[in-house]
Amino acid sequence: MRATAAVLLVLCLLAVGHAWDCQPVVAIKNLMQIDAGLGQVVATNTSQIPYYLVGDKWIRLPGSLKHITVGPAGIWGVNKADSIYKYVGGNWVQAKGRLKQLDAGGDQFLVGVNINNTPYCRTSSATVGYKGPGSPLPWTRLQGAVKYYSCGPFGCWAVNKNDNIYLMSNVNRDTCQNNGWSQIGGKLSMIEVATDGSVFGVNSAGQVSTRDGITASKPEGTGWSNIPMCMQMKHVTYDLGRLWVVSKSGFTMVCTH
Repeated sequence: MRATAAVLLVLCLLAVGHAWDCQPVVAIKNLMQIDAGLGQVVATNTSQIPYYLVGDKWIRLPGSLKHITVGPAGIWGVNKADSIYKYVGGNWVQAKGRLKQLDAGGDQFLVGVNINNTPYCRTSSATVGYKGPGSPLPWTRLQGAVKYYSCGPFGCWAVNKNDNIYLMSNVNRDTCQNNGWSQIGGKLSMIEVATDGSVFGVNSAGQVSTRDGITASKPEGTGWSNIPMCMQMKHVTYDLGRLWVVSKSGFTMVCTH
């Protein structure tokens, strides 16, 4: 079985090598989800163990999380009960509320969705200043219904239960006020926005795509481009020129263009 897996890995890397130089991440296995931002990388595995990448070593973080995120808003996570935590001083500090997925990639504001696919936003002052139960934790409920939600410097992107794609531009970091959702063509099951504004996503068939032409003046971009992968992917994130992809079987690769 190991020999077969090795052969399949070589064929996979050759298949995507014409556009992206992909290398296996052998130091960690069975990942469920991964997130990168501001030069940091965090991940959780299928046993809901959270990790933080230091150099080429994956350091186990305390606790148990099903989703973890890193970015200008700090390091946050949620556990299997949808409880929310912020990483403060080497420990997880619980925050009020329940979310199934969250994202720290906005301009120091935090966003997330609950079990009912209701999106929420937390202002930058409350997010960065949160140190524990005594800190204020106001959540602003936003319109619409989305299952996965991610923000960057030019706006927030999300997908709903039907895999429709939406963009929310001009999100005010101090008030969470915004211009509402605008539908973008295409279908994705998850989507991530990088710290530089790049947008990547995975569809239900496990195909990876990136949004072209995104700028501050044109946050919606111009169209989607497929990134060839020889296996079905389930999660993707991008930061500092590195594309991290996790397959549906938990295999991880890091790619550069």
